[in-house]
Amino acid sequence: MLAAMSNEQRPVAVVAAEVPPRTKPSNYPDVFAARVAGREKRILGDRFGLTNFGVNHTRLAPGAMSALRHAHATQDEFIYVLEGNPTLRTDAGPTVLAPGMCAGFRAGSGDAHQLVNETDRDVVYLEVGDRTPGDAVVYPDDDLQAVYVDGRWVFLRKDGTPY
Repeated sequence: MLAAMSNEQRPVAVVAAEVPPRTKPSNYPDVFAARVAGREKRILGDRFGLTNFGVNHTRLAPGAMSALRHAHATQDEFIYVLEGNPTLRTDAGPTVLAPGMCAGFRAGSGDAHQLVNETDRDVVYLEVGDRTPGDAVVYPDDDLQAVYVDGRWVFLRKDGTPY
């Protein structure tokens, strides 16, 4: 249910779980997209016209993962667990999280991360990331890298050839 709209036809407030999920489940090349099946993102930041950072309300079905394990060059990321017990995988190893817990990933740290739902219940969390132009992402476990160009992700193999 939407609250009153502003002059720009943007809502003042929304119920996060009622925002329609992203229609394209993944931006990854097809060879990787199936690995994030069971992930549902509701793009909250865009709903309010935010341009400096993004906010997603994300649900992971049992067995699903948030993303391929990755690290950003210029984008800080933050997650806050609302429901369930995802396993956070970082270079330090696995850490089981619980509702109310949060984690942050500093740009340029090189510490690759992902959430995996290894339970039989849904996991729901908020993810926040900035939208710094020129970001690049490394995926240490996969033959993949990404660069943010003109508002979209471009995916390449580690040798620089495009997918």
